[in-house]
Amino acid sequence: MKKALIITYYWPPSGGAGVQRWLKFVKYLRGFGWEPIVYTPENPEFPEIDNSLYNDIPDNITVIKTPIREPYNAYKRLIGQKKEERINPSFLSEKKRNPLLENISVWIRGNFFIPDARMFWIRPSVRFLLSYLEENPVDIIISTGPPHSMHIIGMNISKVLNLPWIADFRDPWTNIDFYKELRLTCLADHRHRKMELQVLSRASAVTCIGDSMAEDFNKLFTRKYDVITNGYDGDDISQNETPAPDRKFSISYIGTMVSSRNPVSFWTAIQSLVNENKDFRDDLLIRLVGKTDYSVMDSINQSGLTGYVEKVDYLPHRDVIKIQRQTQVLLLIINDTPNAKMILTGKFFEYMAARRPILCIGPIDGDASKILAETNSGMIAGFSNAQRVKEIIQVYYSKFKAGTLFSESTNIEAYSRKALTEKLSKIMDSLV
Repeated sequence: MKKALIITYYWPPSGGAGVQRWLKFVKYLRGFGWEPIVYTPENPEFPEIDNSLYNDIPDNITVIKTPIREPYNAYKRLIGQKKEERINPSFLSEKKRNPLLENISVWIRGNFFIPDARMFWIRPSVRFLLSYLEENPVDIIISTGPPHSMHIIGMNISKVLNLPWIADFRDPWTNIDFYKELRLTCLADHRHRKMELQVLSRASAVTCIGDSMAEDFNKLFTRKYDVITNGYDGDDISQNETPAPDRKFSISYIGTMVSSRNPVSFWTAIQSLVNENKDFRDDLLIRLVGKTDYSVMDSINQSGLTGYVEKVDYLPHRDVIKIQRQTQVLLLIINDTPNAKMILTGKFFEYMAARRPILCIGPIDGDASKILAETNSGMIAGFSNAQRVKEIIQVYYSKFKAGTLFSESTNIEAYSRKALTEKLSKIMDSLV
């Protein structure tokens, strides 16, 4: 067995989207000749806790942990958040905050913590891992970000030990949707871009989740970029009983709904259908599973749809899979941001595996739209096209009433976690 050191901030019991990609790669790597060794913080600030994910970790995997020092307690005090409350991702706020304090905290975050708030873990990790690897050598190093501090750790170790290093990007760096919200000075922006260029140019290989992200990186530094999308795990389906479909005409959104994902066109379309069709009004259930920004709840209230919305807090992943399979329609929302074309959320592939029709709201020429058409997994409407959203819902609702609302998806096997791990292993093999 060749050995791979994987540097990741997110690891069980972390819940949320950040943990899934490398948890699943680790689950299947042994089947392709690689023994994974995971390096992760001992005391991180996770957005959610999901102990059920421990079930995905293979037996006898080596997981190394060291303490991390993060500035979140001070940040919480500054914004008036309790110490035990968790930090939400991507500027999500479940309640209104003092805008002055929020702006100050964002400015501090963007300009003093570069590349991110985990920067204080870089030097201790490099020292620890250089010592650890002297007695426990590996064949390759892999870092996954964000947070991009993981890449800086990987880069420094690779340089000292002359080991091949893969930098894996689950999200972009300076082109991430909230980058401009960081209120960066010219100096801070320059430092981010310098670090990003160092990682892109020095890594032995760079993997990312979609074609558009690869094209975007290629504008920054010309090289080969390997695309390995997110995916679904067939075990998540086979290990759970098939739930009975909802009796209501349920439309479910799974995941964090930040302000840039607020589907205004969807609320407009639903409001129109509720006003026009009594049967639709009686049958409708909108289910939001996960954290929701207060701006989204404001839109729901203003549309008069509060009585049709079922709000569900964070659920263990196995329960999420069940909801995805029992709902009538799965709602996929792409962030309405300049980088929208390159966004491919992990839940998109789980949606496909759930075999329920997808309603996607996002760029009609983006990566998600392309895969949606390839697999015949659902229909898409542009961000502001409320009429198109309404038409899609009407098509799905008519089929629901006729008892013929089923997914017609095909050729999704290439997006299974096992197939994607095989693709990753070939890249790893080529570097050693």
